[in-house]
Amino acid sequence: MTKSEAGRYRTTNWKSYNAALKQRGSLLIWLDKGMAWLATRAGRPGRPPVFSDAAIQFCLMLKVLFGLPLRQSTGMVASILEMAGPDWPVSDFSTLSRRQKTLAVQISGRRASGPLNLLVDSTGIKFLGDGEWLARKHGTHRRRQYRKVHLA
Repeated sequence: MTKSEAGRYRTTNWKSYNAALKQRGSLLIWLDKGMAWLATRAGRPGRPPVFSDAAIQFCLMLKVLFGLPLRQSTGMVASILEMAGPDWPVSDFSTLSRRQKTLAVQISGRRASGPLNLLVDSTGIKFLGDGEWLARKHGTHRRRQYRKVHLA
């Protein structure tokens, strides 16, 4: 029995190959300025939480998505918020560490070949293949693949 040799693949269209590799790194983050970043006061005794579950979920999503330690993820969130414009404070790593015990962050394997769209609004955090606004404006040209994370 002889082993068949593995086929050799040669790239012939470098322009589209380079564009596809560049597209893999595309990330859009949409922040709704009406999102409740700070937690509302609960009628329970003790110190109320400063940050809402959505804010902690956003920080933990970036941590999981990029495989960052907690301190680096807080730095990334701070720079994203600085670029986006809202004057929201960023939680420290110890708050994230304590609150991640109660919030589950699960991102399944990425199937979409296009850019990753991260939508953060008051209803939750969504990972979208095509943007919702794009689908409403132009209609869907293929089946959209998205994952929605509900906040408890």
